[in-house]
Parts: sequence; structure tokens; C-alpha cells
Amino acid sequence: MSEAAATVSALVLAGRRGEGDPLADSLAAAGGAAHHSLIDVCGVPMLVRVVRVLRASPSIGAVAVCIDDPGALDCVAELERARREGWLSIRQAAESPSRSVAEGIAAAGDGPVLVTTADHALLAPEMIARFLDRGTAEADVWVGVVEESVVRGRYPETRRTYLRLGPDRISGANLFLFRSPDAIRAAEFWVRAERYRKQPWRLAGVFGVRTLLAFLLRRLDLDGALARVSDAMGVRVRAVRLPFAEAAIDVDRPADLALAERILAARDATSPRGR
Repeated sequence: MSEAAATVSALVLAGRRGEGDPLADSLAAAGGAAHHSLIDVCGVPMLVRVVRVLRASPSIGAVAVCIDDPGALDCVAELERARREGWLSIRQAAESPSRSVAEGIAAAGDGPVLVTTADHALLAPEMIARFLDRGTAEADVWVGVVEESVVRGRYPETRRTYLRLGPDRISGANLFLFRSPDAIRAAEFWVRAERYRKQPWRLAGVFGVRTLLAFLLRRLDLDGALARVSDAMGVRVRAVRLPFAEAAIDVDRPADLALAERILAARDATSPRGR
């Protein structure tokens, strides 16, 4: 039975990426937005776009937004209405994204939780459906990725960060599925690893020296890397390779915003509602 046949809770990370995020601040200031997550993309705040897509996805039930400044959303009428209707909740972000995810999973109970981000302005129901359909019971945690060839084949002008794993060059899709009760161990592991991100010698203790050496020497492909990570975490982690270039494009620089608006304008022009 696929995950798409069940009800999945969703958690949207809308907190700042760190102290003094100049890129986010400059984007928000240029657009007149009170918060980075509320930057207008084709006239709609990108957080609202993400929430709308989640609401339109049949497999998604309750939605929670985790943000560093909940008061910034008080003026967004659509989100306020969703809160009154009872399917949307607003959570205070923790001190790090990993901690926010761990707390969000714990609050959701034993059911599966889909995690995405507020700057995923190009998120679409078909992406969620494909991701959940592939995220079956054989793993505790699923991670969405997009191959570089898919992104460059569609949008060669966009700048993305790619992770090289053997022959694989991949970009994250800002889609994660924590589908079993054991999956919270992955979030808790992430909390520990994030604490040592500037201390490589301690990261070696978390992941294992052999795993880090294999990664640095590019001896691990994607599946091999996730197998090593699974061993370190004590949970099964797998990847879903998505065929959508747009799944790898988030809005964290002016060029991304311009590209997202161009893509959305073209999408609206070809949709039945846009005719």
C-alpha cells in the first residue's frame, strides 16, 4: 500500500536560516514583506503558495507552519482563516531546523509527516503525489532529490548546489517523509550532527571515520551514502529521485525569484484556469 493512500501530516519550515540572513532580509525588504516566507511570487506570498498546494493534495491532512516569528503571519488573512477552520497550526520555530523538525514530528504523533520549506514556491500537487507514492514502507525516512541532468536540461541558467556522490550529482528537493515512529531518531541524529557542523573531528565521531573518508574520496554513490547514514542513525533512509526540475528550485536569491515567477506565469498560462 502506497503512502499516498494514507493521511500524512505536513510540517512547513518557515524559520530563518541563521542569525542575520542577509539574502533573505534583502529579498524580503525588496518585496516589502514582513518576513522572508511572505515574499510575493506572482502576487502570492510563497508560504501561502506552499500551504495551498499541501491543502490541495488528497493525501495531506493537518498542516503545521514552523516559523521564528509567528506574529508575522497575523496579517495573512488566508492563513488566519485556515487556522480558524482547524487544519492549519502555527508553531514557534526552535533554535535550529533540525530541532524544529524533531519537535514537529513528536507533536504529530505516530503518523507519517511530510516536511517541506516555505521557500518551495514551485511546489505542485503532482510532486507531492509522486514523492509519497514512491515513499513506501521499506524505509523509515525518504528524501526527495533531483539529478543535476534533470535541472540543467530544463533550466540551464539556474544556479543550484549539487552534491557529488560517485557518479551521482544531485540537488535536494526540500521534501522529506518521516513515515514510521522510528523516524524521529533520524531528526534527533540530525540535531546532534548539526551541532558539530563546524567541527569535522566531532562529525567523524557521529558518522564514523570510514564513512566520512569514503564521502571525501567520492567512493560512495547516493544509495551507498544513504546506506551508511542509515547504519549511523539506526533507521532506514532512502531517496526518491524526482523527475521535476522545479522541485529543486527554491527562492533564496533574486535570480531564483525571477525564475520562479517566469515558471509560474508559464504554468498559469497553460492551465485550464489560466485560459
